[in-house]
Amino acid sequence: MQDLVERVIGRYTGPKRGPLIVALGGLHGNELAGIRALDMLFHMLNVEPNHNPTFAFKGRLLGLRGNLQACRLGVRFLEKDLNRQFTPDNIGRIRSTPHSALEAEDRELQELLEIIDREIEDYQPERMIVIDLHTTTADGGIFTLATDDPESIEMAKSMHAPVITGMLKGLRGTTMHHFCCDHFPCLTVSVTFEAGQHEDPLSTRRAIAALVNLLRSVGSVRPEDVENRHDDLLINYSKGLPKVAKLLKVHPVKPEDRFQMLPGFRNFQPIRAGELLAHDRNGSIISPYDSHILMPLYQDQGEDGFFLIEVIE
Repeated sequence: MQDLVERVIGRYTGPKRGPLIVALGGLHGNELAGIRALDMLFHMLNVEPNHNPTFAFKGRLLGLRGNLQACRLGVRFLEKDLNRQFTPDNIGRIRSTPHSALEAEDRELQELLEIIDREIEDYQPERMIVIDLHTTTADGGIFTLATDDPESIEMAKSMHAPVITGMLKGLRGTTMHHFCCDHFPCLTVSVTFEAGQHEDPLSTRRAIAALVNLLRSVGSVRPEDVENRHDDLLINYSKGLPKVAKLLKVHPVKPEDRFQMLPGFRNFQPIRAGELLAHDRNGSIISPYDSHILMPLYQDQGEDGFFLIEVIE
């Protein structure tokens, strides 16, 4: 079996009990900002006591690389999207199958589950917080994805980025579907943070700021701990963007569809009903709603062509 230690970016356990926070980066192998951000965050936590003698972290932070093989190759995935594999049936199959008999992303998922299981057994947390860090192919804004859990929504709001709800109904098999109380012995809440465009160097800084804000919101660090000069980056980058929006539609795509998004769309761009958005083998794809577009697909790999959202506030 692949060396599991390689998957661990870092682990930081405070002197005081608190939540187990599991942070995932690189679940898609061409989205490395989250991995870089976690590496820098662990360095920040390790040096914090040097200039802040009163610093006392509450809980444990575990940072994990997601799809190791895809990260090495710089591709979204090898055989299938890892962030669509967290379904109960699939996880049951993977847990009961020998590692050598699994396909690429199945092996990645098996190792992630085993590490998290061992971490829960070792730390015995009363609650677990899971944050999944991503970036997008399109420019135009950062955002958070929350479950319907009020705590997930509050954590998402703490990151100073638009909060998108309803994704659990529009997608299937994501980390947010799996990391909930139904599957774990402790109270479990999950959230996803989209830090910006893949190649934007500021995406790493925004991911660091989001992580620090999450640590503050769950009580692991105090507001004055872990100085984060990048915090204004989130606030400034989100100016003019909605505070809360809900999902209206996901346009699923398959390789045989020959889907091609029209160029130039940006996250949160207003869209009119009847507006041409893309083409595939069946012809034109138009918007059925007055809405805003999110995550238009501008890469070869992907199962979602675009998302349409409705602004709530």
